[in-house]
Amino acid sequence: MVAVLGCLLGGCSIPVADLPIVGLPAGAPTRPAEPGVYPAVHDMPAARTEPTLDPADQAKMETDLIHARDRQAAVAGRPAKAQDKASDQQGN
Repeated sequence: MVAVLGCLLGGCSIPVADLPIVGLPAGAPTRPAEPGVYPAVHDMPAARTEPTLDPADQAKMETDLIHARDRQAAVAGRPAKAQDKASDQQGN
């Protein structure tokens, strides 16, 4: 019983294509000799060369986006709620 259970669990640890009976399909590409490396997820990007927006430019961009949203809502037939406008102006 233990030997059968060991064989069953051991069968889950290898890919089916690696089994001698199944094998790879005829047109399958060959596997690389070394597995691929993981991406460097902890590498930090280079420092910005362009400055960020100053508060006046950011406020102008936010009002432009609010006006664009309101225009799209009007075209879609759904006027923007006054509560949404008030919360957007407060920065929420």
